[in-house]
Amino acid sequence: MVNQTHWEAVYREKAADDVSWYRPHLETSIQLIQTSASNSSAAIIDVGGGESTLVDDLLTLGYRDISVLDISREAIQKKQQRLGTASDDVKWLVADITRAELPQQHYDVWHDRAVFHFLLEPELQAAYVQQVLHSVKAGGHLVIAVFGPEGPTQCSGLPTARYDIATLCERLGPNFHLLRHSLEEHHTPGGKAQQFLYAHFQLDR
Repeated sequence: MVNQTHWEAVYREKAADDVSWYRPHLETSIQLIQTSASNSSAAIIDVGGGESTLVDDLLTLGYRDISVLDISREAIQKKQQRLGTASDDVKWLVADITRAELPQQHYDVWHDRAVFHFLLEPELQAAYVQQVLHSVKAGGHLVIAVFGPEGPTQCSGLPTARYDIATLCERLGPNFHLLRHSLEEHHTPGGKAQQFLYAHFQLDR
């Protein structure tokens, strides 16, 4: 798994606040998750959670059924160490999202900031979509952020895709009902601007 080797090296060599996608808090993600899941018992999965602080903030907000998935064991272990005993309240999954074994129709909210745009091959994109359809409840929510039309074409040494909302909807397919979307300018720790497209979908079956 070439990508796994790549990401293990990234998280081994860089501090959490030194990667380009770092934000102290994922404010837009939190707002959309709260809109999707007003009940603290909602099952939420953060796909490609890396070392982000999203899980910290979700725990602080009272959510208690949180899963964090990342392809990098290094990233997961660093996050567990940071959380300390609070990590016991989180389900941790080290896996490639296109091949992970996920529970059927379990999650109320699937969150992904900056994973899908690394999947360039149509078969990997299709596998990702099938994972969402398999593991998210009917009527559940997808909160996703990808590079926007003016976003970078490469990140952390890997090529990436850029999306406008029409193309993203086309890639995801007819089972995803778009509720809202917006463009966000993210500033990397090095001061560069990156355009993200945030989109919130509800699953129709």
